[in-house]
Amino acid sequence: AWKLELLYASIFSGEMYSYTVTNCRVNFTDPEGYIDSSDDPPLPEGAFLQCTYTVTVYVGYGVELQVKSVNLSEGEQLSIRGMDEGGALLVLANQTLLVEGQVIRSPTNTLSVFYRSSPEGGVGMFQLHYQIFRLSCALPRRPHFGEVSVKDLHPGGTAHFQCHMGYHLQGDATLTCLNASLPVWSQHEPSCRALCGGVVKNATVGRVLSPSPHPGPNSTLDRSCSWSLEAPNGLRLHLHLERMVLGPTDRLVLWSGLDAGSVVLFDSGHGGPIPFEGVISEGPAVRVQFITDQPNSHNTGFNIRYEAFEKGHCYEPYIQNGNFSTTDLTYGVGTVVQFTCDPGHSLEQGPPVIECINTRDPYWNDTEPLCKALCGGDLSGPSGVILSPNWPEWYGEGEDCSWRIHVDEDKRVLLDVQLLNLSDSDMLTILDGDEVTTRILGQFVGGTSPFKMSSSTPDLTITFHSDPAGLVFGKGEGFIINYMEVSHNDSCPDLPEIQNGWKTTSHVALVRGARITYQCDPGYDLVGSETLTCQVDLSWNMQPPFCEKIMYCTDPGHVEHSTRTLSDPKLLVGTTILYSCIPGYILQGGATLTCYGREPGTPVWTSRLPHCVCEFPQMFLAEATADSSFDGGSMALAIFILVLLVSVLLGGAYIYVTRCRYHSNLRLPLMYPHPYSQITVETEFDNPLYETGGVRISQNTSVTT
Repeated sequence: AWKLELLYASIFSGEMYSYTVTNCRVNFTDPEGYIDSSDDPPLPEGAFLQCTYTVTVYVGYGVELQVKSVNLSEGEQLSIRGMDEGGALLVLANQTLLVEGQVIRSPTNTLSVFYRSSPEGGVGMFQLHYQIFRLSCALPRRPHFGEVSVKDLHPGGTAHFQCHMGYHLQGDATLTCLNASLPVWSQHEPSCRALCGGVVKNATVGRVLSPSPHPGPNSTLDRSCSWSLEAPNGLRLHLHLERMVLGPTDRLVLWSGLDAGSVVLFDSGHGGPIPFEGVISEGPAVRVQFITDQPNSHNTGFNIRYEAFEKGHCYEPYIQNGNFSTTDLTYGVGTVVQFTCDPGHSLEQGPPVIECINTRDPYWNDTEPLCKALCGGDLSGPSGVILSPNWPEWYGEGEDCSWRIHVDEDKRVLLDVQLLNLSDSDMLTILDGDEVTTRILGQFVGGTSPFKMSSSTPDLTITFHSDPAGLVFGKGEGFIINYMEVSHNDSCPDLPEIQNGWKTTSHVALVRGARITYQCDPGYDLVGSETLTCQVDLSWNMQPPFCEKIMYCTDPGHVEHSTRTLSDPKLLVGTTILYSCIPGYILQGGATLTCYGREPGTPVWTSRLPHCVCEFPQMFLAEATADSSFDGGSMALAIFILVLLVSVLLGGAYIYVTRCRYHSNLRLPLMYPHPYSQITVETEFDNPLYETGGVRISQNTSVTT
């Protein structure tokens, strides 16, 4: 399934000589094959060759190219090219980077190889093996204040989004990876927003949040918001003020009830201390009112967590960025609760242990503590986490933090920066060494993708500074940095072999810049990155891939003068294809092909393609036989004449043998053996298709000149 076109053109250079340029184009459409320069046509003397080999496979699949061998002279060019989703040409590799064993993958279902010989006429050699692999959608971004779970990145796979408590999803909750030359998600990733007001029936546990800022022309909306919370009958509501930073003209009011004359539980407009221990409703309902003149501010706002509880019990305690243990899950009188914080946080503004007291009207003897992400500190454990101040909320203005990490003297510090999203006026600096001798490993503003970085000593320092004003560029989400102690060496750790595949390394020692390339055994697809690189921090840039069993057959093709019906368009194992001839043709061969899985190897079809042949020759023969009937008399006469002729021939032969055989030099030709009588006639081939390395070659391949 390849086509070769040769175009010859004479190009004159200067006045003294001319040379011939031969342009060739070779097209491949099979799922596997070889691009071999030895298959190119011989060149006339003084010729100059330019060839483009193009591989185009099914939509939803890409082309994986492996360099088997390459031996080029100076002046020759060899480049691997792909296309992006817009059809623009991308150079994936060229002759300066190609080494034996290297694997290159196309981003879409098309890949091309361009070769040009040197002007002096030198023609090198190269062999490239290609095969298909399944393309996938990009990993969807996690929404701020939400989560995403991905079932499968291949076409047909889904990604499910959900928001943290108090936020509402804006957009589709489920996206599907669509099959295309470059697979894409069915919609843009949704976002998570806190809405302005709402009604919650049967409220048990939840959050009320100040509304998220509106981008663009809607930035002045949400100046007044109202929420109504109604718990099931017989229950009361406890409102815990997790965060409250109000502007000078902002006002937050909490009512115990939904009516206009309800008791006010808290009113920020009256001044007084903020009840961080929370407030409790007299009945099952609470109304929250928020009024602001700055609806688009990141710097102000509130978080209120509510939970319903029964009379005669304490409410269920809560601690953000931490956990607690309890002696009674119903929180009756006498229950003791102990609090702990998540890594990267410290327990503040409250005791680590509280108790439910007062039988008549139970309540906790103290408020729940807070777990806060600290602004700086000395860290000496083998591993830990560093969070931006006030995480997971926005960090404040004018922050000036410093974290100093020290590990064992024979170790060094490895940083795994999972999230870094700052404003353009804030800065994070990473320093190598102790306070006496330091050097800057990196300085960061704005946002960046996850990365890793390591120190050369047991000491490392991280500093963070945020703009005191924070008005021009706003704020960023913050940062999450994990750290751990690692061995002090000069090479990346060796990676394991993969099942049903093998790996090759570019260097004997896995030093910085070394590459490990993974490949799969026949019958398996590689899932993940095929080439891993040892980075500057002596860590690998990706996780090792794995080999997935191929569970589909290649398309056997169409039969001329027929139609076909597929049970599964993906041609998975077990798929059947039924061929039916159009009127006027009859089927020769099996009508049904089944995709059969085999071990080892890739799935194959159970039989060859059938043929559809014209049925009219048989019809003509039948008509001729029907029209040639004799009556009884004619038949008897014909038999008598035939017997008479046979008798005459036999009599003549007898006379010749008995009278003339020994008296004449006459020799009949049939007296001697035929000179070709010992040669047998073999049956003709039926022009079958042969599969060689995935490239079908048939006897009707044409070459156009």
